Amino acid sequence: AATLAAEYVDDSIFDRLPPQPYQSTEYAVKAAPASRLVEDGDVIDLGNRQFTVIHTPGHSPGGIALWEAKTGILFAGDIVYDGPLIEDCYHSNSEDYIASMERLLELPVNIVHGGHFPSYGRERHRQIIRNWLRDKGRLPG
Repeated sequence: AATLAAEYVDDSIFDRLPPQPYQSTEYAVKAAPASRLVEDGDVIDLGNRQFTVIHTPGHSPGGIALWEAKTGILFAGDIVYDGPLIEDCYHSNSEDYIASMERLLELPVNIVHGGHFPSYGRERHRQIIRNWLRDKGRLPG
């Protein structure tokens, strides 16, 4: 299977190897079966918390973020985080990425938990997105 991690995955990344027969080139995490498919605007109700699904294509076509309006918490996935954003994958789409970033810029976040790097607050969130959009020519310099 095609994976962006293939060049990084070899036996040297492990402190010790699992029981044999094991080969890192054939290792795969088996996905759990989906119990529900979500779409933009769906609400995931956890009882004491409700997260709204935001479709965020760009990095990947099916990307989502989870937004809890009550607390201002955003689980952003791979679309935005406080580090170098990966936007040139074989499955990335630049126009979708721009639209997703413009949409996320408007959220009144208090804290963002991205898919990589440490979490950050509202001002850093806006700074990351504005700088990124400026680099794409979507905001004045």
